[in-house]
Amino acid sequence: MVDPVELEIVRNILSAVAEEMGGVLQRTAFSPNIKERRDYSCAIFDAAGDVAVMADHMPVHLGSMPMSVKAALQELELEPGDVALVNDPFRGGTHLPDITAISPVFLGDGEVPDLLVANRAHHSDVGGMAPGSMPLATEIFQEGLIIPPLKLVRRGETDEQLLSFILANVRTPEERRGDLNAQIAANKLGIARLGEIAGRYGAAELLSMVTEVQDYSERITRAFIAELPDGAYGFEDALDDDGLSEDAVPIRARITISGEEAEVDLTGSAPQTAGGVNANLAVTLSAVLYAFKAIIGAEVPVNAGILRPIRLVVPDGTVVSAEHPHAVAGGNVETSQRIVDVLLGALQGAAPKRIPAASAGTMSNIAFGGVNPETGRPFAYYETIAGGHGAGAAGPGLSARHSHMTNSLNTPTEALEHALPVRVEFYRVRGGSGGAGRNRGGDGIERAFRFHAPASLTIMADRHRRPPYGLAGGEPGTPGEVEVRIAGGETVRLPSKCRLELKKGDVLVIRTPGGGGYGSPR
Repeated sequence: MVDPVELEIVRNILSAVAEEMGGVLQRTAFSPNIKERRDYSCAIFDAAGDVAVMADHMPVHLGSMPMSVKAALQELELEPGDVALVNDPFRGGTHLPDITAISPVFLGDGEVPDLLVANRAHHSDVGGMAPGSMPLATEIFQEGLIIPPLKLVRRGETDEQLLSFILANVRTPEERRGDLNAQIAANKLGIARLGEIAGRYGAAELLSMVTEVQDYSERITRAFIAELPDGAYGFEDALDDDGLSEDAVPIRARITISGEEAEVDLTGSAPQTAGGVNANLAVTLSAVLYAFKAIIGAEVPVNAGILRPIRLVVPDGTVVSAEHPHAVAGGNVETSQRIVDVLLGALQGAAPKRIPAASAGTMSNIAFGGVNPETGRPFAYYETIAGGHGAGAAGPGLSARHSHMTNSLNTPTEALEHALPVRVEFYRVRGGSGGAGRNRGGDGIERAFRFHAPASLTIMADRHRRPPYGLAGGEPGTPGEVEVRIAGGETVRLPSKCRLELKKGDVLVIRTPGGGGYGSPR
């Protein structure tokens, strides 16, 4: 029998290691996207590549990373001192800007790793047809540089040829070099800390604790599912469009509770789309992990054990399990949010008091780039903008917060204006945008950027035509909006997904959705 006190101590020590890895990554990164917004995630994996412990970082990263780690284990022979890179969405990645760095951990003299550490960071540009690498593409080859599992570091020595190849395919090579070095440093820290823990407890004891933590999460999940009433619960929602047509993109879920197990069936969701809102299987799996973790509560450690009692049915060739070479840049950021909305909508039939109304339902992504007139050098920028949380039975939704599959911060105005040729005209809560109800939904955000240089802009957002839903009689949140105030001219309303060329003096205004209300406002 495992001592439960000792187990809790070791679990928290391992969680602290993952958090410390994130601290190293944030402090040593070059880009505002990682240093300021903290668009990264760190975790520890068992020898099979399943999550053992993860930091409290980005849900869309953490639930999908195991598939990348397993791809590296299958395709590479990892040795001490190695660091493997992968961003291929069809090998467990999410979208191409998210690069995963994977390192083996050897606690003894074995020939295969005892554990692995990995981190995933969103790089502001990895090439492709548009600055920021979030284009309105029709195939993945247009979205940027695809990296299959490759060793960037071999036994402690960086492969300079491979690094040169990567940097030759991006718009901001020095920034990418700095961020990749930060990822390597984070993994080094994780390896060192795990060695210290093994020295304290013994390697065999540490590995048995890792297994027990996963088993513990499985037991909690099974007990929670067993408390739900048996039955089948369905829900449907949709993305506004795929960016190339005006047709809605429906997503359907049917969750069947039977004893202490659940089946999540996404059959009936839209076929994979021509535009880049396709989610791959890794993203969909991460949404399922997040949804169940969210309703179980904080007491369950987030690892592979949560998914053991859950069977996922996802037809290939659909918007929730797209096939190569479909474009996927928006699937990670937009479709993941809608999958969560649908899963929580279905689960409210089984656990109505635990489920809130829909939150903003979009990451409201903006990506732009050009040449900085002050330096004469290219710049590329990416950010997600927060919105309103959905209200619940316990109270109103929070305002101006990231929700569900994103857990990043904003880029401070001072940092943004220092790094880029833009000025933030205003940045405020979008008052009154939350849906009315007994408990009101949280409000979204209004933000305006004035450009001091020409720039290529891509908008990847949603919930502009289909607002976040309310629950229990609550009203929906206010949909999002995007417009450009042309310098010396008119104001043009933009669709939720678009690309355009901005001139010096143009002002981009983004208004993000409010969350849905809960309960009748009367």
